[in-house]
Amino acid sequence: MTIVELDGSVGEGGGQILRTALSLSMCTGVPLRIERIRAKRPKPGLMRQHLSCVQAAQAISGAAVSGAELGSQSLAFCPGEVRAGHYRFAVGTAGSCTLVLQAVLPALMQAEGISRVELSGGTHNPMAPPFHFIERSFIPLLRRMGVGVDASLRRHGFYPAGGGEIDVAICPPADGLRAFDLLERGEPRDLYAESLIPALPRRVAMLELQALADAFGWGPEQLRVPAVRQNEGPGNALMVTLAHAHVTEVFTSFGEKSLSAEQVAARVIAEVRAYQGACAAVGPHLADQLALPLALAVHRQGTSAAYTCSEMTEHARTNLAVIQEFLSVRGEFHRCESGWRVNISAHQR
Repeated sequence: MTIVELDGSVGEGGGQILRTALSLSMCTGVPLRIERIRAKRPKPGLMRQHLSCVQAAQAISGAAVSGAELGSQSLAFCPGEVRAGHYRFAVGTAGSCTLVLQAVLPALMQAEGISRVELSGGTHNPMAPPFHFIERSFIPLLRRMGVGVDASLRRHGFYPAGGGEIDVAICPPADGLRAFDLLERGEPRDLYAESLIPALPRRVAMLELQALADAFGWGPEQLRVPAVRQNEGPGNALMVTLAHAHVTEVFTSFGEKSLSAEQVAARVIAEVRAYQGACAAVGPHLADQLALPLALAVHRQGTSAAYTCSEMTEHARTNLAVIQEFLSVRGEFHRCESGWRVNISAHQR
């Protein structure tokens, strides 16, 4: 039997290797063995949210699994048939809901039937895609590929308390995933910032938003403080949404006890300026997220797809390397006038 064996210490050496491998093992039916999981992290091995990814993947595919325990640095995963259905996954404390969704979504996008996934845990976590990024940036691109996806935020969950809830409905495309090129972001449609501050003084939001107004010359209509329940905090996420004709990007900076409001704003200002300083379609995080579903579409169709990004991170490079272990595709990237261009093409092994 063919089996993909991975070293979890290569490249960026974090949890993304595990999540991508689990997703593609289920999508292809190819068993997986991974060693040295998260070897480059201060606390190697499976943490709670990574174990939740494994358990969720096992639940939707009936996989035979060994090594699924906290702290484990090796895992064997042999998937069965992916089953559409209604699933509930509790990540625990502030473990990221969106990272667990990232692990199971590609397989459920290709299942026979509609699925609903309810997740509880963290919805706005450092080092994980926040819910609003998934909703505004990633899901519209999946819809462009033919997938019916709707996501709703029932309750915010911030580190360390968690307690957030999201609900995602997934309807696979009747004729399979469709590849596409995304080379330009298009004309700007809407640019705005939001400060989420449950259980924190309103002045925190005002200071953050004023820093953005000073940096970008934005008016009051572009500076927002959405209503949130106080019992969903304490927490702080400063989000900038840049909606263009072909893509929407969301950049987020999270408040910390050791950071002033101005420092929180400075972080997201730097990300936005880096993106606006390039002409590429997507930013560094969306470049990473987009690779797997596009590769699945290219693999199925025997075609090609391309997109441009403002930065090619080690995270994205590692993700492409793992993808090529499972799918008959070649992922290549090179510098171009707009930043970086990523080409994914069908490739016979």
